[in-house]
Amino acid sequence: MNILITGGTGFIGKELRETLLKAGNNLVIITRNPKKYEDESASNQRFVSWDDDLVSEMENADAVINLAGENLFGQRWNEQVKESIYNSRIDSTRSLVESMRSAEKKPSVFISASASGIYGDQGDTVLSEEFEAANDFLASVCKDWEEESQKAGEIGVRVVNPRIGIVLEEGGGALEKMIPPFKFFVGGPIGDGKQYMSWIHRSDLVKALVFPIENEKLEGAYNVCSPNPATMNEVAETLGDVMNRPSFFRVPKFALDIVLGEAAQPITGSIRMQPKKLQVTGFEFRFEELEEALADIIY
Repeated sequence: MNILITGGTGFIGKELRETLLKAGNNLVIITRNPKKYEDESASNQRFVSWDDDLVSEMENADAVINLAGENLFGQRWNEQVKESIYNSRIDSTRSLVESMRSAEKKPSVFISASASGIYGDQGDTVLSEEFEAANDFLASVCKDWEEESQKAGEIGVRVVNPRIGIVLEEGGGALEKMIPPFKFFVGGPIGDGKQYMSWIHRSDLVKALVFPIENEKLEGAYNVCSPNPATMNEVAETLGDVMNRPSFFRVPKFALDIVLGEAAQPITGSIRMQPKKLQVTGFEFRFEELEEALADIIY
């Protein structure tokens, strides 16, 4: 297949590209700096700019996977950062939909990312896809992001929105921040430890992103996380066990609030998602249990 990808050079995108290329697909990756990836270009993989002719690229695409968006973590969310987080998602998605609208031949499916943050802090409540969006900043970003992508449905393109949980793998995501303290015997839970983390191993995430291409029954929003979300206490304890390290140096919530402000919410809030739609449509997880996932990553 011919697949168009945005966000294909990041923590998730690199793994996604490798998987799709191994399966024999042809990829076109939209990036802000195509020259940076000239060495990776080949007959089955090209890098193009947002300023290139995206309409013609769209006419050749069987599927579009949209992962574009400014990083949420690592800085306080002042108004400028919030604007960048919002616009990087909405503007890129709008550009893709407009290109589809102008294309004579359109992709059959538009897989446009969203995030678990759409639900907000919901404590112990089990969250299926029918649960309403929250009203905080991140939830509003996700809601508008999904609505912008759904406009492709008006022109006959099937739209799916993977609501991605906390991604586990080396070299990025939550573990990039959590593993170093454990290595030095000062690891532990973040916040009160009772908040739920809806996690997913990166390899399962990639499978879940590709899944809608061949499964036409999947439409609209779907939760992308393990069927077994864990509390932060359980995550820290399991990580300590896998690394053979203690797990009692707690990072208090107020400390994160001081350092990160509102940006601490995705870490200290509780989101207990269930991947109901994936399970109903026959998706098979490789890593359902947290210990298996962490052991695979650490070793």
